Amino acid sequence: MIPTHATRRRPLLTLALLLPVLLFGCKSTPTESDANVSTEKLYAEAKEEAALGSYDKAAKLYEKLEGRAAGTLLGQQAQLERAWALYKGGEKASALVAVNRYIKNNPSSAALDYAYYLRGLINFNDTLGFMSNLASQDLSERDQQSSRESYESFRQLVERFPDSPYTPDAQLRMNYIVNALASYEVHVARYYFRRGAYVAAASRAQSTVIDFRQSPAVEEALYLMSASYQKLGLTELQADAERVLKQNFPNSKFIEGGLGRRQSAWWQFW
Repeated sequence: MIPTHATRRRPLLTLALLLPVLLFGCKSTPTESDANVSTEKLYAEAKEEAALGSYDKAAKLYEKLEGRAAGTLLGQQAQLERAWALYKGGEKASALVAVNRYIKNNPSSAALDYAYYLRGLINFNDTLGFMSNLASQDLSERDQQSSRESYESFRQLVERFPDSPYTPDAQLRMNYIVNALASYEVHVARYYFRRGAYVAAASRAQSTVIDFRQSPAVEEALYLMSASYQKLGLTELQADAERVLKQNFPNSKFIEGGLGRRQSAWWQFW
């Protein structure tokens, strides 16, 4: 008997009915195996993914481990390492949320010093990303809020955990941030000066001198104060600023050459 069109379709219909059942059975297997994986093995898998540079996968595994091991030291460790994996994966906002939650929920943790360090590093690295090298730009020209938040985290680490192994590096980064913030203030003051806004230039330069006394940027700030006051006809203020400049920087290149003859630098394109 030659099969009709209807009879030829029956095997296909049967297969179509069985396919969802087969797929359902296959889909349930990984879920069951995940549930049977020990927390130690889950942690090892997360560490392995992180070591391979698969930070997104590592972060998801740490998140799963954090839920499975909630209330334990391993759960705390997973929470902190998830923050690190998110940071390494470029997820700054999520990393900050994770590390802030860790600091809030674990105020007596033995790893609290690292948590402060990591929080500072997240913001610090944001301002020192690959974009900072474009057009020879410096950190001082980029968003300053991240720098200030980074400084505050490092400051808390240094003050609360002076003997932490992370403290020396945090101190170095703090010094850099201070100099960068001072350079930013001078950058703005220079911008105003070159556009004839001498009152604004003097004000920003004065802020640098007051707030960042130990920064190398103070040298140019004093010159900008002196030059701005001269343009404004404020001879006494101009003389005071010049006197302080000569007293603190007797070999300053600004004393004879002035701003216009300064050596080429990262802000030259202005």
